[in-house]
Amino acid sequence: MAWNEPGNNDNDPWKNKGGKNQGPPDLDELLNDLGKKVTGIFGGKTSQGGSGKSFSSIGITILLIIGLIVYAFSGFYTIKEAERGIVLRFGQYSGTVEPGLRWKWTFIERIIPVDMQSTRDLPASGFMLTQDENVVRVDMQIQYRVVDARNYIFSVTDADQSLRESLDSALRYVVGHAKMDDILTSGREQIRQSVWQELEKIIEPYSLGLIIVDVNFKDARPPNEVKDAFDDAIAAQEDEIRFIREAEAYARGIEPRARGRVKRMEQEAIAYKEQTVLDAQGEVARFEKILPEYKAAPEVTRQRLYLATMERVYSNTSKVMVDVEGGNNMMYLPLDKIIGQQSSGRTTTQSYTPATQPTTSINTSPSTSTSGRSDRFNSGRN
Repeated sequence: MAWNEPGNNDNDPWKNKGGKNQGPPDLDELLNDLGKKVTGIFGGKTSQGGSGKSFSSIGITILLIIGLIVYAFSGFYTIKEAERGIVLRFGQYSGTVEPGLRWKWTFIERIIPVDMQSTRDLPASGFMLTQDENVVRVDMQIQYRVVDARNYIFSVTDADQSLRESLDSALRYVVGHAKMDDILTSGREQIRQSVWQELEKIIEPYSLGLIIVDVNFKDARPPNEVKDAFDDAIAAQEDEIRFIREAEAYARGIEPRARGRVKRMEQEAIAYKEQTVLDAQGEVARFEKILPEYKAAPEVTRQRLYLATMERVYSNTSKVMVDVEGGNNMMYLPLDKIIGQQSSGRTTTQSYTPATQPTTSINTSPSTSTSGRSDRFNSGRN
């Protein structure tokens, strides 16, 4: 018969083991012993008849202790260096905490971290109507940063969305009061500054806790249907500006050179004038010195002037006059041609003798011989 069949069966393997009535440990007894030990640790007293009640109070105490520990550790949090923490106590603003390790009352306080140092981007674009009733697509982007965490969270429902709508309003207002040529070409910087000022004017009453760092005018273009015509117009305007700049550069380059030439010509004219005056004064002084001598000996003075003039004339030429012995003819040697032929290699040597036919002859007058003039010429030079 099996040990666990109904009836009087004492074949339980946990009993009478080793000759003694031994069985499996009783769960109630284990819990009772554990409760006594815990109660002893905390200084409590055990009761003989209330083991279940003692165990329940001990369990609750342990759970409370564990819950307090978990609650204490759950209250620690960290605020990053670039953030500020908004403290809400029962949903109401209680203050702002600085970066670092902090502690809060869990389930009572709530912390909202707000990034205060990062620069955020916000784009805006769309087709807009200009003052001269043209349609243009404008792309713009702003950069902003949070400066007041409380206003950023509580001033409006969504500060970023409010800023987006304000940017769109400011952009359309400025574009609507500007001409299309200014938007596409030379007025872009003015449009950017006007949008910046108008945006700050719009968001100032709302106290969004934001500051506009920069406004970037990214692009402005006409609709695709008329883009080619506007591109041609813009190219023509750019060519006009380029031609004007080139003309101004040419004028700046040529004008100083012209002024320099004018100054040089003026200086040369002044120098020529002074030289002419000085030459004339020198001739006058020379004439005044020669005049008394001419009055004293006219013939001698006339011959001296003639010889001095011939010396000055022949000193500037390469022709040499030769007095032919025994005749009344004088010939000259074309030394310039001879030197030129020798330098070019076409003539190596040429010899001339008194018997050679002269190239040019000069007939002397009977009253004055050639040799006499030559002697006087030589004596004058000496």
